[in-house]
Amino acid sequence: MPDFEAWARLSLWEQADSLVGDAEIVIDRPAGTPHPKVSSFIYPLDYGFLAGTQGGDGEGIDVWVGSSPVRTVSAVACTVDLLKRNAEVKFLWCCSSDEIALVEGFYAPQPQAAVVIHRPR
Repeated sequence: MPDFEAWARLSLWEQADSLVGDAEIVIDRPAGTPHPKVSSFIYPLDYGFLAGTQGGDGEGIDVWVGSSPVRTVSAVACTVDLLKRNAEVKFLWCCSSDEIALVEGFYAPQPQAAVVIHRPR
C-alpha cells in the first residue's frame, strides 16, 4: 500500500523530482527540430514525454531536458492552448537558467500562452 503520509510531507518540487526521475523520458523532438505543425517554431532543447504518465492532453506528461548535471525539475511551464482547448504542465528537467530562458522564448511568439515557474533556490 502506498505511504500517503510520507508523500504528503514532500514538497511539489520533491514530488516532481520523483515523478520525472522514476520515469522513462522519451525524446520525440530533439533540440533543433521544427514543431510538427508550425515549422518556424524550433525546439531549443530536447523535448518529449514521461512514459507511463498522463498529462492534460491525455498523453504522457511533457518534459524539456537540459544539460545541467543537477538531476532535478528546474522549472514548470504551465500552458493554456485555446486551439486545443486544454491546459498542461510541462516539466523542465536538468535545465540551467539560460536553458529555462530558451524555453520561455520558445513559447513567447506562440498562440499557446505559457508561464514558467522557476524552482526556488
